[in-house]
Amino acid sequence: MHQAHQPTPLVADADVPRQGGGANRPVTEVAVGVLIRPDGAFLLTTRPAGKAYAGYWEFPGGKLEPAESVEQALARELLEELGVTIGSARPWKSEVVDYPHALVRLHFCKVFTWVGALQMREGQSFVWTQLPVKLQPVLPGTLPVLDWLAQERGLLS
Repeated sequence: MHQAHQPTPLVADADVPRQGGGANRPVTEVAVGVLIRPDGAFLLTTRPAGKAYAGYWEFPGGKLEPAESVEQALARELLEELGVTIGSARPWKSEVVDYPHALVRLHFCKVFTWVGALQMREGQSFVWTQLPVKLQPVLPGTLPVLDWLAQERGLLS
């Protein structure tokens, strides 16, 4: 049987031991929303207290539940975390990230329409920002997205 090629994961904090074993850890599927306003600004939120990398800036989202699509998970997570109901989520790119606490496959979706005012329901902070991002610290899995946005906007060669 032919094995599908697994992309090489982005390794976060490589000097920190991996929880749950090495390369054979299960992959956690995560839906991530890149909310973009008409002026091109995008939403970053901080990771809530009590979670791994608490206080780091990231794009909002969360884990897929069984039998849930990426779009369904993203809609549910953004309603739970931010209090907004999104319009369509446009699947964009995926990235596998090997964090010390979990091996995750991040499914990034662009979101251009939503209804409702932002409510930080997990006590997180938020900011609408443009490139280059000056916030620190930024979650390692967020960094590739900033590069992709910069490439799309002609800011990187």
